Amino acid sequence: MSDGDALFLLPSATRRDPAVDTWFAHVTDPFRLIAQVWFERIRTCGPDVTDLIHDGRPTACVSAAAFAYVGAYSAHASIGFYHGATLPDPAGLLEGSGKRMRHVKLRPGVDHDDTAIEALVAAAYADTRRRVSAT
Repeated sequence: MSDGDALFLLPSATRRDPAVDTWFAHVTDPFRLIAQVWFERIRTCGPDVTDLIHDGRPTACVSAAAFAYVGAYSAHASIGFYHGATLPDPAGLLEGSGKRMRHVKLRPGVDHDDTAIEALVAAAYADTRRRVSAT
């Protein structure tokens, strides 16, 4: 496996970690509400999706291999992808310039291309499953 294929492992991830639900509990912040909707979609990618709070953000894994996270910030919500730099992004939604990670920024009241975002989530999940099976 090349360095670019390296998995970011979070072995303490579990199926529906209660800490993630606590992070979203009693949410009124509009950015956290956006993040919650997308994290629930991420959780439905497959039966092997686990999650936890990593670096203060809900993070989804394929088994223990991180593939996506959501965040709520002062001006936007985001969906991040651990191997986002390699994902197909025909709609040009991904931002960032790091070696591996990319993210999509979401704001309330701004139309988002949900179909393109869902495609990114599905591609990130499938890509991480492929990487896990290659180990």
